[in-house]
Amino acid sequence: MEDFRNGKLIVVVDDEERENEGDLIVAAQHVTPAHVAFMIQYGRGPVHLSLEASRLDELGVVTGQNRRALHTAAGTVAIQARTALAAATGPEAQVATIQAALNPSTTPGDILSPGDVLPLRARPGGVLDRAGHTEVAVDLAKLAGVYPGGVLSTLGAAGSMNRLAQLEAFAVEHGLTIISIAQVIAHRQRTETLVERVAETKLPSRYGEFRMIAFKSVSDPDEHVALVMGDLSSDEPVLVRVHSECLTGDAFGSLRCDCGEQMDLSLRRIAAEGRGVFLYMRQEGRGIGLHNKIKAYALQDQGLDTVEANRALGFSADPRQYGVGAQILVDLGLHRIRLLTNNPKKRVGIESYGLEVVAQVPIIAPVTEHNRLYIETKRDKMGHDMGDASAQSS
Repeated sequence: MEDFRNGKLIVVVDDEERENEGDLIVAAQHVTPAHVAFMIQYGRGPVHLSLEASRLDELGVVTGQNRRALHTAAGTVAIQARTALAAATGPEAQVATIQAALNPSTTPGDILSPGDVLPLRARPGGVLDRAGHTEVAVDLAKLAGVYPGGVLSTLGAAGSMNRLAQLEAFAVEHGLTIISIAQVIAHRQRTETLVERVAETKLPSRYGEFRMIAFKSVSDPDEHVALVMGDLSSDEPVLVRVHSECLTGDAFGSLRCDCGEQMDLSLRRIAAEGRGVFLYMRQEGRGIGLHNKIKAYALQDQGLDTVEANRALGFSADPRQYGVGAQILVDLGLHRIRLLTNNPKKRVGIESYGLEVVAQVPIIAPVTEHNRLYIETKRDKMGHDMGDASAQSS
């Protein structure tokens, strides 16, 4: 933290335990042409500027959240400040643009595009909302007491520096501090929270009786619900389903997806064990919203699969984040869980927040003529473990 506060570059890695990408990050307030030149020499891709959404809105810059992959693509247009036009090209001009973006007197008319600095929009809850370098840059700045923004660049050519040992060696060679996103998450989890219990009641159902607990998040307007069965206080891993809302499948019985079947199978499995949590997250359409999901269905009627339809609408295949859901599970007192999912990315996303997933428990729904393409697409394009289900029919 002291290095960041004092304007030194640091290396931030995804996780200490698995293959990584590391980013060079410096407080935007302290960035110099020398910092940018170092990033250009040792990084890949453009220099990024991570800022709070409110500041980007003030500048008239429209972005997403993350530049890394299509499933959370930022869709940004690189920018340049008018003041940078007088500077030489390269690091001096990029620093001039960054300084202009931080200057409260800068207006949308002072920002040009295209340019050579790519802005990123950090999620309001920071790393407790999304475990990404975009968010950690702003979080570190806030924790250090400097302007809430960071300049960052991914280290190395693709695949050339994705081991922790390689990143540690680079940091030692250049005298840089190295930290992980998980460490920032752990620090913030010790000192703050993004979720709050709103109400609790009993819910008798055809599966048995649950405690229904309503949660709200400070980072988004959505309302989430946890259905809890049994005693969660023992050390035995708890069976958990983190289920994204699907109005068409869960409520209307749509056959286009397997969501309703997965909800039913999960609740039955929890009821059979007499202990577990069914967490219902308001992430309709894998996070794109109901109206956009219906638009995606219309595109699927024309021959696109679920991934192609999302991308045609300007979304990633799966833009969901798991920070809020993980915090709810922690609030319920969970530490070790057995996760009901076919999606390995969901497991990784939840483990990023300090929960131990001791087992991934598959929930295989029957394949029908209506959902076959959907299920096969999840298996082939999204990496879901569908077992032998795609070879079955019902």
